[in-house]
Amino acid sequence: MASFSRYDNQYDRYGNRRTKEELDRMESEFNQQQQQKRKQIMRNILIGVGLFFTLTFLFFSCERIDAGHVGVKVNQYGDNKGVDDVVAVTGMVFFNPFTTAIYEFPTFIQHKEYKGENSFVVNSKDGSEFSVSPIMNYSVQREKVPTIFSKYRRPLEDIEEGFLKTAVYDAFRLATNKYTADELISNRAVFEIEVRRLLDGQLLKEGFVINQFTSNLIYPETFKKSIEAKNNAVQAALRAENEVKTAEAQAKIKVATAEGNAQAMLTSAKAEAESNRLKQATLTPLLLQLEYINKWDGKLPVYGTVPQMFKNIQ
Repeated sequence: MASFSRYDNQYDRYGNRRTKEELDRMESEFNQQQQQKRKQIMRNILIGVGLFFTLTFLFFSCERIDAGHVGVKVNQYGDNKGVDDVVAVTGMVFFNPFTTAIYEFPTFIQHKEYKGENSFVVNSKDGSEFSVSPIMNYSVQREKVPTIFSKYRRPLEDIEEGFLKTAVYDAFRLATNKYTADELISNRAVFEIEVRRLLDGQLLKEGFVINQFTSNLIYPETFKKSIEAKNNAVQAALRAENEVKTAEAQAKIKVATAEGNAQAMLTSAKAEAESNRLKQATLTPLLLQLEYINKWDGKLPVYGTVPQMFKNIQ
């Protein structure tokens, strides 16, 4: 910062030498000006810092709740520590960031799959193990969001892996234990309705709505092999039955063919016998002589006795 120098200011602009009183007055004025400048700089710095902290406070004390979400005010200090009764809907929400926090809960439909390591193993009434990898779409009731948060104190992702997962497992466990393995396979649709009923009964009162649900029930390997063997036996029996029916049909065809052939031969023999009878009835010596003439070629034998060409007809 600049300082006052008596050597530089001992002459005025006309070249006259200044007195000691003038130099003292000038130095005093210079010091006052410098002090005012320092005060102004400090004032500007304080204003800047104040503006910075004000903007920072406003930034952190303002929360925008997105569409499809519900904001919950949580008092972190004081006698009213906990979830506030006020539920902030979509839009801008102002709060004190030092004593209050805002948490967002989505209310649109969520998709959750419990598969892989998150799948379940449940037992039927007869002890058979079934693997379950359920898939569900669910949503949170807006008016129950503060109650849900005050009870679980967790974001929705943590609730899915905690309370929701336990509820789904319990519903499958209770429903599966009512059926044997054969009954479970034969009544798959009834089983899923029972699981959905148990799940709705447990989740609706907590503020969760199941929109769609699929069990993805997987049979144990031993049961699959048993079903496959049973199906193979049934198919083999059907093949054998079909082969027997085919053989019987072929035998019947052969019998029918033989009977047809015998009947045809009998009919042919009867026809031939009738023909011969009719021929014998109509055969006369004159007719035989006529047949002989018709068959003769007009030549007589060269050697031997000449046969008698015509016989006396009585």
